[in-house]
Amino acid sequence: MPTSMSAVIIAALALALVQIWLLPMVMNLKNAAYLLSSREEEVETSALYRRVDRAKLNLQESLPAFLALCLLSIQMDVDNLGLATAWLALRIVYVPLYMSGGSYIRSLAWLASMICMVMMAMQLL
Repeated sequence: MPTSMSAVIIAALALALVQIWLLPMVMNLKNAAYLLSSREEEVETSALYRRVDRAKLNLQESLPAFLALCLLSIQMDVDNLGLATAWLALRIVYVPLYMSGGSYIRSLAWLASMICMVMMAMQLL
């Protein structure tokens, strides 16, 4: 468990690196020539790859707001560490849940992560 908001921010950025770059790259190694090209043409991908891509897009939508809340918490000296850690844990769990194709538990993890961000924002008011 991270012991500071800075550690949560770094861990969230590491999650982004894994989810946005590493996972898609590893899952698309069969298209290495495509990955090294200017990517003008579409390539065939698996259902699992498309799930990973959708999870990546979801993270890209929520990560800026989460990081802003973390930075505001630091600036305003508000203790949101527990909520930020919970958000991070839920987002880490979200990836394999999305990859597995399970929609209900995945949706609950997403909803819980959104609740964490709302609660973080409420602490800042």
